[in-house]
Amino acid sequence: MVRLIFLGPPGAGKGTQATLLAKSFSIPHISTGDILRGAVAERTDLGLKAQAYMDRGELVPDQLLLDMIRNRLNQSDAESGWILDGFPRNIAQADFLDQLLLEIHQSCDAVVNIDVPDEVLVSRLLERGRKDDSEEVIRRRLDVYRSQTAPLIDAYRNRQQLVSVNGNQPIDTVTSELQRLIEHK
Repeated sequence: MVRLIFLGPPGAGKGTQATLLAKSFSIPHISTGDILRGAVAERTDLGLKAQAYMDRGELVPDQLLLDMIRNRLNQSDAESGWILDGFPRNIAQADFLDQLLLEIHQSCDAVVNIDVPDEVLVSRLLERGRKDDSEEVIRRRLDVYRSQTAPLIDAYRNRQQLVSVNGNQPIDTVTSELQRLIEHK
């Protein structure tokens, strides 16, 4: 049973690595973005509420995200483990998640931080070629990530739950390193 939280800045490869590891351990890769898009597409109660915020250009409130994650972690395929990608993003969300895991009698085995230098991230994100990915926008997103998530990284490090991996390597190398770390957890 493997239960992991993936942290890392935009462009670090969290989604790629989470997908590969989830497949290798036969557990779901739970991305908050995917949950939101799925709930909106299925027009669930939570999805309709989230859609209203997104239509106004607002962030989906933490409580709504937490309700969606609670629903997702309670599904049968998540009983044998999961990889959470994109949540928590700040200390308040981490506290919510701690309470939720206690409530549903689950725990997190490790928090994986995929570390990549900013210059490499900017280059990767520019190569993706998304229309909203100008260098200025990317650097702003990285600043926001660092200001919100740096305290989270420190908090998990202080709890001895944090494992950092150099994400500035070939994809296969990062995957192998993550598998080794997980198997020794």
